[in-house]
Amino acid sequence: MPAASDEITNLPLAADFAPALAADWRRLVDGVLKGAPFEKLVGKTYDGLTIGPIYMRAKGAPAIAGRAAAAPWRIMQRIDHPDAAQANAQALHDLYHGAGGLTLVFAGANGARGFGMPPTAEAVAKVLDGVFLDAGISIELQIDPSSRAVALQIADAISARGVNPTDCEIRFGLDPIGACATSGSSTGERAEIVPAVTETAKMLAARGFNGPFLVGDGRVVHDAGGSEAQELAFVLASAVTYLRSLENAGMALDNARGMIYARLSADADQFLTLAKLRALRLLWARVEQACSLAPKPLLIAAETAWRMMTRRDPDVNMLRATVATFSAGLGGADSICVLPHTQALGLPDDFARRIARNTQLILLEESNLAKVADPAAGSGGIEALTHELCRRSWALFQDIEKAGGAFAALEQNLIQRSIAATRTEREMNIAKRRDVFTGTSDFPNLKERPLDLLDAEPVTPAPSDETTVSFEALTPTRFAAPFEKLRDRSDDWLKATGARPKILLATLGAPADFAARATFARSFFEAGGIEAVDSPFPRSRRESVKDAAQREDEDTLAEAFKVSGAQMVCLCSSDEVYAEQATLAVQAFQAAGAGHIYLVGRPTGLESAVRQFGVRDFIFAGNNALAVLNEVWERLEQS
Repeated sequence: MPAASDEITNLPLAADFAPALAADWRRLVDGVLKGAPFEKLVGKTYDGLTIGPIYMRAKGAPAIAGRAAAAPWRIMQRIDHPDAAQANAQALHDLYHGAGGLTLVFAGANGARGFGMPPTAEAVAKVLDGVFLDAGISIELQIDPSSRAVALQIADAISARGVNPTDCEIRFGLDPIGACATSGSSTGERAEIVPAVTETAKMLAARGFNGPFLVGDGRVVHDAGGSEAQELAFVLASAVTYLRSLENAGMALDNARGMIYARLSADADQFLTLAKLRALRLLWARVEQACSLAPKPLLIAAETAWRMMTRRDPDVNMLRATVATFSAGLGGADSICVLPHTQALGLPDDFARRIARNTQLILLEESNLAKVADPAAGSGGIEALTHELCRRSWALFQDIEKAGGAFAALEQNLIQRSIAATRTEREMNIAKRRDVFTGTSDFPNLKERPLDLLDAEPVTPAPSDETTVSFEALTPTRFAAPFEKLRDRSDDWLKATGARPKILLATLGAPADFAARATFARSFFEAGGIEAVDSPFPRSRRESVKDAAQREDEDTLAEAFKVSGAQMVCLCSSDEVYAEQATLAVQAFQAAGAGHIYLVGRPTGLESAVRQFGVRDFIFAGNNALAVLNEVWERLEQS
């Protein structure tokens, strides 16, 4: 008789269940759709890639080589205080409390976000005081070409300490292409810029540093509103330009590739971020194969995305950063730097920096995300998205190469035009609240508390007077900014008058009739800083127009408007109740002096009738909320 443990071991758990077949699932889905097309469930990315609702397992898909198996990614902490002494104190505190490396951000660098350390030898020495650079601490530099001397200054500081450069883990972050792309200009001829930086990289390598030295920075495209494929193509084009320059400088390709790394943005789109990191490794392996090199894992540094950060309800940025870190970690990032949740407001304080650090520590130490190498391998959806991104990115990369490479494509505005089209499409979806920013464009908090920031003046680097080539700049953007400007107007109004502008939510009928649309209207108007107030005389049950007239309910509605202190009214109910009560309600509010009357929804066959009686605008899912709210403010400020 077999042992009990043997019986449990051999138990076929699924034996009593019929096999799950795609056709069976499809029949169930068709029943739920009730005649609607199946394509309703298919999504599309900004690269035009389709995302299906379900995928079969990708059997036999190998894990993508990247970070060493079961090895954690490096927790990088951003150091960008303009005062070198304060920056040093932050660096030491971060290293003593869980950070494994420091991202040193210098003024004027891509990603400086208005701050950054002075690019001087004195500042470098002060910032690194007490940091044991040969103790496994990783350092990454974010500098601009005009301050690339910082790389040599750090090398000098290490030599002065008597530290062996080969014992230091420093990513020098030299990236003239990215810097020119964001500034829209270059301070030298194209044929001179990259070779000059390449010579700096060779000098550092000759002094014994391991590198990498040159970076293809995808944040340039991501910050400007580009898609995932556009970001990957730009990274490839930049990296290949640096690879060619190193080869032209006499370096063997096998050594040259080790001097290059990539930097990608990680945002709150979990699956696309994960697939993007995986795709980059496959794309770079294809470049290596074209160079007759056996592929080696590319070092990928990830940073949580600037464009997803919000100034309003910034606590939500913690959640966005958590999803982004989760995705980048599972995607195989070698290091991750989390922007503190108050970064868009100013220079983050100790609490915000601690949250940024602990976000990674929890995911690594408590959630154990790094214990499995490439956990997405074999997932049908992620594998499909990864390979679709590869195909689309490679095609865009080839377009850049046909134009003459990264610099030539920038000078021809080829890259900029492509990104501008994507950004415009994305901005329209944000204006229509199809792409949402929770706490800003949806479900805002008009009573949010101010958060603490460090007292530091923003740094504005002096513009260069040596520009020789100009083109369209890839300007960093935060997509929540248009809604934030509306909230700024609301704050100014509050300061000037003692109260925010208000709109009365006139709920007609019973809660079952109006609750969903009243919630929609509240979120809609408060996203623009217009305080939505409930009727002071709510009805507990649904009444017909006839009953309402008999109870002199028109007078009740008029009194509700006067008591509310609102300047506008928004009717909220079902189409059925609108047909019965909207006309009388509009007349009552007009008589009470309501300046502008809105209605939630688009009631079939009733729109022209209620317009005739005074409804000015309809709000509904999919209309341009940003345009409507701007019109509200224009009327308010002209009144």
